[in-house]
Amino acid sequence: MSRRRLAFAIVVALLALPAIARAQVFVASRPHPGFEIGPLFVRASVTPALTPVQIDVTWSISVPTNRTASDLEQDIMLFWPGGLVHDGNSEPDPRLAKYVTERGFKVVDGGRAEMFAIDQFGPPGRRRQPIQSGAPFVSYVRESETLGPSAPATLIRIPWDPRVANRAYLMRLSMKSKDIIKPKSGTWLEHALWGNRYRLTLSFGEVRQRAIFPVYLDNRDRVIRLSEDPAQMMVDFSDNERLKIDEMTPGSARRAPSETRKNTDSVSVFLDRSEGLTPQTLAIQFGYFSGLQAWAPVLIPVAIFAAGNVGGVLLRTLAERLSKRWAGRVGFWRQSGEEDVTRQTGVVLDRETLAKITPGTTTYEQVLTLCGRTVEERQTLNEPDRRVLVYRGRRIVPRRRRFAGLFATVTHWDVEEHEAEIVLDHGVVRDVQAHVRRARRLEPAAAV
Repeated sequence: MSRRRLAFAIVVALLALPAIARAQVFVASRPHPGFEIGPLFVRASVTPALTPVQIDVTWSISVPTNRTASDLEQDIMLFWPGGLVHDGNSEPDPRLAKYVTERGFKVVDGGRAEMFAIDQFGPPGRRRQPIQSGAPFVSYVRESETLGPSAPATLIRIPWDPRVANRAYLMRLSMKSKDIIKPKSGTWLEHALWGNRYRLTLSFGEVRQRAIFPVYLDNRDRVIRLSEDPAQMMVDFSDNERLKIDEMTPGSARRAPSETRKNTDSVSVFLDRSEGLTPQTLAIQFGYFSGLQAWAPVLIPVAIFAAGNVGGVLLRTLAERLSKRWAGRVGFWRQSGEEDVTRQTGVVLDRETLAKITPGTTTYEQVLTLCGRTVEERQTLNEPDRRVLVYRGRRIVPRRRRFAGLFATVTHWDVEEHEAEIVLDHGVVRDVQAHVRRARRLEPAAAV
């Protein structure tokens, strides 16, 4: 009994091994295809305009030694995880549209992608041979009441061409995609100094999307696996003088100048046929910078140095000018009266103080005691016993208007110029004269 169980386990394991390697995105029309895809090259071409991105899928098939091309003749389907852009001159293929709608999907777009046969040994100028019918495709989504519509997926029908089995030819599918580049979030300072950053994702063997997995599950016995021939994903970035690549995944990805295109860098990674159901993804974080952003590593330190030296003087000068212009114009509303906000300079003698000075009686020392010793004194040589004491002062009263809450603005300033002359003869007051000049000022500098 134990031998039978062991033999059964071995058989199950052997049957399961091919399924691991067959989980790719090429699907045959008939179950258990007798051929493999190879070589295979999936190339994306990126320009500073970013979208749409040109996608070229170049491949051939590997025919077993015991089979012929006529035995294998059938259409090939390609699952593409994303939407495609077309010229608008063609309609969705009715058979493809019917196929996806019968399985509960919603058609959102469709058309035909360009298709070519590449003669590797033909004369220059005639190696690229167009296939007039092209490759019809249909883009669709899966709708759900709970999850909403899924990301779009595309089903491409590749018509059979005898040259696909000829090792002297390679077949090429040329299309444009609008979903493989996504903007990367960042702060406004990062965008201003280093430009916008984007993330490009190119995958193969990715069947986990909501719109792809049910179709893959329905056709898993028709999936075409990769052959031993080279298989590679590549992304070409034009205008490499303005290109900045921050990150590449996986670690085996390689960046090198393009062998065929000028001013172009190519990032590539080889596909491993032993990966099985594991998606193989090439992810690149990149950005195109302008001429000014290219000088950012130099300009930023220079700007910091200038700000610390020349900028400090300019800021201080600007602050002084603004302070003089706006000083006293704004403040808080006070309800205790104007005396709290009145500014006074010099000596201002009010009526009560002047009334205490009695001509013919008040002496010089009494005047100084009463009015203060901050005084201008005038005396002439012709009259040494006669002197004049002059008291000058200024009183500034800002007139405020409530602006918002306790915040107030000054509409104007009332300025009063006070001058009092006290004439003394032989040390006794003979005459007292007081002069007051009033004016309205609109600028704070004129009122100070």
